[in-house]
Amino acid sequence: MEKYINNYVIVTIFILLGILLPVAALTAGRILRPHKPTNEKETTYESGNEPVGEGQVRFNVRYYLFALMFVVFDVETVFLYPWAVAYKQLGLFVLVEMAIFAGLLLVGLLYAWRKKVLKWNSI
Repeated sequence: MEKYINNYVIVTIFILLGILLPVAALTAGRILRPHKPTNEKETTYESGNEPVGEGQVRFNVRYYLFALMFVVFDVETVFLYPWAVAYKQLGLFVLVEMAIFAGLLLVGLLYAWRKKVLKWNSI
């Protein structure tokens, strides 16, 4: 029982440090920094130039689809790397699981390809 309480104490200490250290650093920065606001300092900053045009730009929806496809295949590599490193110790069952996983991703890619999601049509 005492072992479990010791683990809770360690976790509590880390949580408190995770909260208190950033709060202390931000408070110290707020106290120590100079505060001299002027109209020039309060204007919008855009790479040293006066901002021109609207602040929001409309992006093509296909950009988000490409980004989502990148994330999917990036996550796939995160799962495939540890599997490839420990392949000999895991055995045939995990080989079948990884084949199913890669197959599902391939089915998703083929579906996106057939729906012409991967073609970029400039307007």
